[in-house]
Amino acid sequence: MVRVLAVADEVVDSLTFGVGIDGRPDVILGAGDLPFEYLEVLATLCDAPCVFVPGNHDRDLSGYRRARAGWVRAGLPAAEPGPRGAINVDGRTATVAGLRISGLGGCRRYNSGPNQYTDVHQRVRSWRLTCARPAPDILLTHSPARGVGDGDDAPHRGFDCYHGLVRSLRPTLLVHGHVHPYGMRPADKMIGDDTISMNVVGYCEFDIEPNSREFRVVRRRHGS
Repeated sequence: MVRVLAVADEVVDSLTFGVGIDGRPDVILGAGDLPFEYLEVLATLCDAPCVFVPGNHDRDLSGYRRARAGWVRAGLPAAEPGPRGAINVDGRTATVAGLRISGLGGCRRYNSGPNQYTDVHQRVRSWRLTCARPAPDILLTHSPARGVGDGDDAPHRGFDCYHGLVRSLRPTLLVHGHVHPYGMRPADKMIGDDTISMNVVGYCEFDIEPNSREFRVVRRRHGS
């Protein structure tokens, strides 16, 4: 089993002191809208790699590439985008700590801010993930799928295209943030035939067996 600490949207100060973490996670998942420094602290504290996607309140991370001499953007030297040492899986798939993780950041477009997409645009972005083989264990997103733990207001409506993506990839888990529970405890929901959609606003710690359908929630705390 791989131990995962998944976080999104709301900083839980106690985690930065190790309070609430059961054992040492093998990987940190960031589902967006968190200070990059917070993800860096968690990764350092747990001595674990961090994998993330940007949320709609994160800055625009597009256009960066790693050259021999460091990060560049538009041909000019740039500071490392995102949390230092972390892996941005927005629109790509990576294998970390034995887990295959595919990612799509952002939410449905509601103004001119960064990391916002129409459903058509997000569907186009998702197509490159359908070629991921072997299929991922986890689909890491900021926004949920439409009708599966999303909201009715424009910013929090989920993406319709995630349903087709889940049918294609059949991940064990879809891990997302974006939708704040406001004191409630949202239940995990089924999407597709055998994928669980999990809201990790606040944090959720779970064990998952790669290349299987087995996972077990260890501890969770939803946001305020």
